Amino acid sequence: MKTTKIEWTDKTWNPITGCTKMSAGCVNCYAEVMARRLQAMGQDKYKDGFQLTLHKDALSEPLEWKKPHTIFVCSMSDLFHKGVPDEFINQVIGIIELTPQHRYQLLTKRAERMTEYFSTHRIPDNVWLGVTVENQAAKKRIDFLRTLKAPIHFLSCEPLLEDLGEMNLDNIDWVIVGGESGTSARPMKEDWILSIKGQTEKQGSSFFFKQWGTWGSDGIKRNKHENGKLINGKIYQEMPKVNSNSSLLFA
Repeated sequence: MKTTKIEWTDKTWNPITGCTKMSAGCVNCYAEVMARRLQAMGQDKYKDGFQLTLHKDALSEPLEWKKPHTIFVCSMSDLFHKGVPDEFINQVIGIIELTPQHRYQLLTKRAERMTEYFSTHRIPDNVWLGVTVENQAAKKRIDFLRTLKAPIHFLSCEPLLEDLGEMNLDNIDWVIVGGESGTSARPMKEDWILSIKGQTEKQGSSFFFKQWGTWGSDGIKRNKHENGKLINGKIYQEMPKVNSNSSLLFA
């Protein structure tokens, strides 16, 4: 059973919570809004709101999940934030290596630090690495990502804030696209999505369209659930192609 509403994963694991804004995609951070809400509800894990916090007691959680899962790591933070010591990242990676039945998705906006970290540490076989690419200024993160020897490289173009133009998807296996949600959400245009979709098809990457968000395909602002996830009447939610001989291919 899914334990998260994020459609491209089925569990989240947050040994770190809180973050700081660093680029345009952070302006209306969903994690910050959620953290403030959980703080107001009295949840002890979020007693410091969205202040960067390491949770050593949460490190062991995946050890308790015997059934294989696809796990989004640090959905409420960024594992490669400058405030996270290498020693703590080592502990996170250690748990990942101890649980080969799971596949882990590490997504960051801090591609430089991720590349630096993995220049001296092995990337586990059950780790997918990704970077957020919300606008053209963020496209430089792709070049850091593609150099890393991970089983799967992916992009999260969410929230997609502008036309990304031509993209080099060499060694990029999967591209996720989504619009922004919330009262202050910025609109996304269909042409931007179709451009990315067309480029994934030409360059051999899998394409996953998550949602329109607060602004619909017709340019009207409404509840994101009403706007849905259709493009030209169809759902496009491909998962990346994993080698059929790989131990990572499971239901």
